[in-house]
Amino acid sequence: MTQPFRILIVDDHEHAREAIREILATYENFQIVGEATNGIAAIEMTEQLMPDVILMDINMPKMDGLEATKIIKTKHPYVKIIIITVSDEVTNLFEALKKGAQGYLLKNIDPSSWYDYLQAIADDAVPMSEDLAFRILQEFTSQKEKQTEKNPLSKREQEVLELVAKGYKNKEIATEFQISEYTVKNHLKNILEKLHLQNRVQLTSYAYEHGWIDKK
Repeated sequence: MTQPFRILIVDDHEHAREAIREILATYENFQIVGEATNGIAAIEMTEQLMPDVILMDINMPKMDGLEATKIIKTKHPYVKIIIITVSDEVTNLFEALKKGAQGYLLKNIDPSSWYDYLQAIADDAVPMSEDLAFRILQEFTSQKEKQTEKNPLSKREQEVLELVAKGYKNKEIATEFQISEYTVKNHLKNILEKLHLQNRVQLTSYAYEHGWIDKK
């Protein structure tokens, strides 16, 4: 049996942490290793516990989840951070993803949906929503100048990047190019490593910023 994914819960509300504990208790391959009530404690506990995944609230005292996400991802880029929020307000979620978070979960969704999403995060298989893709396009459409930098991606990697920017899932990309999902995951892994990025939102933003994707 493989080792369970180690999870750190970060939320200043006890009832919220309790609800998350109850959901995760039903999943054998996810193990809670600690809980924090603010961003500063989250950073300290990440250093101590080295979790695989952090479930991060946004609005907390002392330091919010956005700033904590930025600091943790800078120090520990391998840690996957999922924003846990009661609101699907795209602005905060977009900022969190730009700071390195891998995705987000709404507290009020059906708990049965959590497992598939958490597993997809663990497998690096979560696509962007259409709202986020549109917001990225809007942000870089308004810019007059692009940064210039040589594109290090192969032809196929560039093709994968263009579909990622449109919000395609791994399975849809695989179907488009008649390749396996495993091959798609490898392409994405190589692309992110080449560009030193953490997730699809950062990747899409970077590609628009450098003019590697046409704003159609």
